[in-house]
Amino acid sequence: MRVRTRPEVHRLLVRSLPARFVAGPRVDDALRVAGELIATGRRVSLEHAAADPDGDEAELTALLGRLTAAGWAAGCDVVLAVGRLGAARTRSLAAVAADAGVGVVLAGAGEGVGELPGATVVVSTREPDAERRCRALAAGGVRLADGGGSAGRLAFVRCLNVLMAAPGRPGIATTDPRLIAITGERAAWHDRAPESWEHVMPYGVRTDEQQRLVAAGHRVRVAVPSGAGALGVVARRLGGRA
Repeated sequence: MRVRTRPEVHRLLVRSLPARFVAGPRVDDALRVAGELIATGRRVSLEHAAADPDGDEAELTALLGRLTAAGWAAGCDVVLAVGRLGAARTRSLAAVAADAGVGVVLAGAGEGVGELPGATVVVSTREPDAERRCRALAAGGVRLADGGGSAGRLAFVRCLNVLMAAPGRPGIATTDPRLIAITGERAAWHDRAPESWEHVMPYGVRTDEQQRLVAAGHRVRVAVPSGAGALGVVARRLGGRA
Protein backbone atom coordinates (compact mmCIF):
# COMPACT_ATOMS: atom_id res chain seq x y z
CA MET A 1 0.00 0.00 0.00
CA ARG A 2 1.46 3.36 -1.09
CA VAL A 3 1.85 6.03 1.58
CA ARG A 4 0.62 9.43 0.43
CA THR A 5 2.98 12.40 0.56
CA ARG A 6 2.18 15.55 2.55
CA PRO A 7 1.25 17.58 -0.59
CA GLU A 8 -1.15 14.81 -1.64
CA VAL A 9 -2.77 14.75 1.80
CA HIS A 10 -3.06 18.54 1.70
CA ARG A 11 -4.82 18.47 -1.69
CA LEU A 12 -7.25 15.78 -0.51
CA LEU A 13 -8.07 17.74 2.64
CA VAL A 14 -8.74 20.93 0.67
CA ARG A 15 -11.11 19.07 -1.68
CA SER A 16 -12.98 17.39 1.20
CA LEU A 17 -13.42 20.37 3.55
CA PRO A 18 -17.05 21.57 3.60
CA ALA A 19 -17.46 25.28 2.88
CA ARG A 20 -19.44 25.69 6.12
CA PHE A 21 -16.15 25.68 8.05
CA VAL A 22 -14.97 28.86 6.26
CA ALA A 23 -16.71 32.25 6.12
CA GLY A 24 -15.92 32.72 2.43
CA PRO A 25 -13.19 34.05 0.13
CA ARG A 26 -13.74 37.79 0.63
CA VAL A 27 -13.24 40.36 3.37
CA ASP A 28 -17.00 40.98 3.10
CA ASP A 29 -17.62 37.34 4.07
CA ALA A 30 -15.48 37.63 7.20
CA LEU A 31 -17.31 40.82 8.18
CA ARG A 32 -20.74 39.25 7.59
CA VAL A 33 -20.00 36.18 9.73
CA ALA A 34 -18.45 38.31 12.49
CA GLY A 35 -21.64 40.35 12.69
CA GLU A 36 -23.84 37.25 12.78
CA LEU A 37 -21.83 35.69 15.62
CA ILE A 38 -21.62 38.87 17.69
CA ALA A 39 -25.40 39.24 17.40
CA THR A 40 -25.78 35.85 19.13
CA GLY A 41 -23.53 36.78 22.07
CA ARG A 42 -20.39 35.10 20.80
CA ARG A 43 -16.99 36.69 20.23
CA VAL A 44 -14.94 36.22 17.09
CA SER A 45 -11.37 35.26 16.22
CA LEU A 46 -10.67 36.04 12.57
CA GLU A 47 -8.00 34.18 10.61
CA HIS A 48 -7.93 35.68 7.14
CA ALA A 49 -5.65 34.34 4.41
CA ALA A 50 -5.49 35.81 0.92
CA ALA A 51 -4.98 33.61 -2.13
CA ASP A 52 -1.29 34.54 -1.99
CA PRO A 53 0.59 35.42 1.22
CA ASP A 54 1.71 38.67 -0.42
CA GLY A 55 -1.92 39.81 -0.34
CA ASP A 56 -2.46 39.09 3.36
CA GLU A 57 -1.38 42.47 4.70
CA ALA A 58 -3.64 44.55 2.44
CA GLU A 59 -6.70 42.34 3.04
CA LEU A 60 -6.15 42.13 6.81
CA THR A 61 -5.69 45.90 7.01
CA ALA A 62 -8.96 46.40 5.13
CA LEU A 63 -10.73 43.90 7.41
CA LEU A 64 -9.48 45.64 10.57
CA GLY A 65 -10.68 49.01 9.32
CA ARG A 66 -14.12 47.68 8.49
CA LEU A 67 -14.49 45.96 11.87
CA THR A 68 -13.87 49.32 13.54
CA ALA A 69 -16.33 51.08 11.23
CA ALA A 70 -18.99 48.47 12.02
CA GLY A 71 -18.46 48.88 15.77
CA TRP A 72 -17.42 45.25 16.24
CA ALA A 73 -13.74 45.70 17.12
CA ALA A 74 -14.21 45.03 20.85
CA GLY A 75 -15.79 41.64 20.14
CA CYS A 76 -13.06 40.47 17.77
CA ASP A 77 -9.44 39.48 17.63
CA VAL A 78 -7.30 38.66 14.61
CA VAL A 79 -4.96 35.69 14.29
CA LEU A 80 -1.58 36.56 12.77
CA ALA A 81 0.24 33.51 11.41
CA VAL A 82 3.86 34.50 12.01
CA GLY A 83 5.32 31.80 9.78
CA ARG A 84 3.18 32.91 6.85
CA LEU A 85 3.43 36.67 7.37
CA GLY A 86 7.01 37.00 8.58
CA ALA A 87 8.14 39.01 11.59
CA ALA A 88 8.04 42.48 10.00
CA ARG A 89 4.51 42.19 8.60
CA THR A 90 3.31 40.59 11.83
CA ARG A 91 4.56 43.58 13.84
CA SER A 92 3.04 46.02 11.35
CA LEU A 93 -0.38 44.33 11.40
CA ALA A 94 -0.31 44.02 15.19
CA ALA A 95 0.12 47.81 15.39
CA VAL A 96 -2.79 48.35 12.98
CA ALA A 97 -4.96 45.98 15.04
CA ALA A 98 -4.04 47.76 18.28
CA ASP A 99 -4.99 51.13 16.76
CA ALA A 100 -8.30 49.59 15.64
CA GLY A 101 -9.05 48.18 19.11
CA VAL A 102 -8.90 44.59 17.84
CA GLY A 103 -7.07 41.95 19.86
CA VAL A 104 -4.03 40.16 18.44
CA VAL A 105 -3.35 36.41 18.54
CA LEU A 106 0.06 35.12 17.44
CA ALA A 107 0.12 31.66 15.89
CA GLY A 108 3.44 29.96 15.32
CA ALA A 109 5.28 32.80 17.05
CA GLY A 110 8.97 32.67 16.26
CA GLU A 111 12.19 34.65 16.19
CA GLY A 112 12.17 38.32 15.22
CA VAL A 113 8.68 39.29 16.35
CA GLY A 114 9.78 40.55 19.77
CA GLU A 115 7.46 41.53 22.58
CA LEU A 116 3.97 42.54 21.53
CA PRO A 117 2.23 43.81 24.68
CA GLY A 118 -1.29 42.47 25.11
CA ALA A 119 -0.98 39.82 22.41
CA THR A 120 -2.26 36.30 22.99
CA VAL A 121 0.01 33.40 22.01
CA VAL A 122 -1.28 30.08 20.67
CA VAL A 123 0.21 27.03 22.41
CA SER A 124 -0.70 23.64 20.97
CA THR A 125 -0.50 20.49 23.05
CA ARG A 126 1.21 18.93 20.02
CA GLU A 127 4.30 20.89 21.05
CA PRO A 128 6.68 18.82 23.23
CA ASP A 129 7.35 21.85 25.46
CA ALA A 130 3.73 23.01 25.70
CA GLU A 131 3.61 22.94 29.51
CA ARG A 132 6.87 24.90 29.80
CA ARG A 133 5.57 27.54 27.39
CA CYS A 134 2.29 27.80 29.28
CA ARG A 135 4.18 28.39 32.53
CA ALA A 136 6.31 31.08 30.88
CA LEU A 137 3.31 32.85 29.33
CA ALA A 138 0.62 32.18 31.95
CA ALA A 139 0.55 35.74 33.33
CA GLY A 140 -0.60 37.06 29.94
CA GLY A 141 -2.78 35.75 27.13
CA VAL A 142 -2.49 32.11 26.06
CA ARG A 143 -4.77 30.23 23.67
CA LEU A 144 -4.40 26.56 24.54
CA ALA A 145 -5.09 24.43 21.45
CA ASP A 146 -6.11 20.80 21.77
CA GLY A 147 -3.63 18.72 19.78
CA GLY A 148 -5.72 15.54 20.02
CA GLY A 149 -4.71 12.00 20.95
CA SER A 150 -4.40 10.48 24.42
CA ALA A 151 -0.99 12.04 25.08
CA GLY A 152 -2.28 15.39 23.82
CA ARG A 153 -5.27 15.23 26.15
CA LEU A 154 -3.03 14.59 29.16
CA ALA A 155 -0.80 17.50 28.14
CA PHE A 156 -3.91 19.63 27.67
CA VAL A 157 -5.08 19.02 31.24
CA ARG A 158 -1.61 19.75 32.66
CA CYS A 159 -1.44 23.01 30.72
CA LEU A 160 -5.01 23.85 31.69
CA ASN A 161 -4.13 23.51 35.37
CA VAL A 162 -1.20 25.90 34.92
CA LEU A 163 -3.28 28.51 33.10
CA MET A 164 -6.31 28.43 35.37
CA ALA A 165 -4.11 28.86 38.46
CA ALA A 166 -2.35 31.90 36.97
CA PRO A 167 -3.60 35.50 36.71
CA GLY A 168 -3.60 35.57 32.89
CA ARG A 169 -6.34 35.45 30.25
CA PRO A 170 -6.56 31.89 28.91
CA GLY A 171 -8.54 30.88 25.84
CA ILE A 172 -9.33 27.17 25.87
CA ALA A 173 -9.59 25.86 22.31
CA THR A 174 -11.20 22.42 22.18
CA THR A 175 -14.41 20.77 21.02
CA ASP A 176 -13.83 17.60 23.06
CA PRO A 177 -16.85 17.27 25.41
CA ARG A 178 -14.75 15.74 28.18
CA LEU A 179 -12.13 18.50 28.00
CA ILE A 180 -14.84 21.17 27.92
CA ALA A 181 -16.30 19.68 31.12
CA ILE A 182 -12.87 19.51 32.78
CA THR A 183 -12.24 23.13 31.79
CA GLY A 184 -15.42 24.22 33.57
CA GLU A 185 -14.44 22.22 36.65
CA ARG A 186 -10.94 23.74 36.78
CA ALA A 187 -12.32 27.25 36.32
CA ALA A 188 -14.73 26.72 39.21
CA TRP A 189 -12.00 25.19 41.39
CA HIS A 190 -9.79 28.24 40.89
CA ASP A 191 -12.75 30.61 41.32
CA ARG A 192 -12.20 32.15 37.90
CA ALA A 193 -14.60 34.95 36.99
CA PRO A 194 -16.46 34.23 33.70
CA GLU A 195 -14.88 37.26 32.01
CA SER A 196 -11.33 36.14 32.90
CA TRP A 197 -11.21 33.24 30.42
CA GLU A 198 -13.04 31.93 27.37
CA HIS A 199 -13.87 28.87 25.31
CA VAL A 200 -12.62 28.96 21.71
CA MET A 201 -14.35 26.77 19.12
CA PRO A 202 -14.15 26.53 15.32
CA TYR A 203 -16.72 28.09 13.02
CA GLY A 204 -19.35 25.56 11.93
CA VAL A 205 -18.41 22.98 14.59
CA ARG A 206 -20.65 22.09 17.56
CA THR A 207 -22.73 25.23 17.18
CA ASP A 208 -25.38 23.90 19.59
CA GLU A 209 -22.68 23.51 22.26
CA GLN A 210 -21.43 27.04 21.56
CA GLN A 211 -24.93 28.40 22.14
CA ARG A 212 -25.41 26.26 25.27
CA LEU A 213 -22.21 27.61 26.77
CA VAL A 214 -23.22 31.22 26.02
CA ALA A 215 -26.64 30.62 27.59
CA ALA A 216 -24.90 29.24 30.69
CA GLY A 217 -22.96 32.49 31.09
CA HIS A 218 -19.64 31.44 29.57
CA ARG A 219 -17.59 33.47 27.12
CA VAL A 220 -17.33 31.75 23.75
CA ARG A 221 -15.10 32.91 20.91
CA VAL A 222 -15.56 31.38 17.47
CA ALA A 223 -12.47 30.95 15.27
CA VAL A 224 -13.47 31.98 11.74
CA PRO A 225 -11.18 31.28 8.76
CA SER A 226 -11.79 33.50 5.74
CA GLY A 227 -10.14 34.51 2.49
CA ALA A 228 -9.28 32.73 -0.73
CA GLY A 229 -6.42 30.89 1.03
CA ALA A 230 -8.42 29.85 4.09
CA LEU A 231 -9.20 26.28 3.03
CA GLY A 232 -5.50 25.60 2.59
CA VAL A 233 -4.74 27.01 6.04
CA VAL A 234 -7.40 24.80 7.65
CA ALA A 235 -6.21 21.76 5.69
CA ARG A 236 -2.61 22.27 6.81
CA ARG A 237 -3.76 22.49 10.43
CA LEU A 238 -5.78 19.28 10.14
CA GLY A 239 -2.78 17.63 8.53
CA GLY A 240 -0.65 18.48 11.56
CA ARG A 241 1.14 21.58 10.24
CA ALA A 242 0.62 24.96 11.96
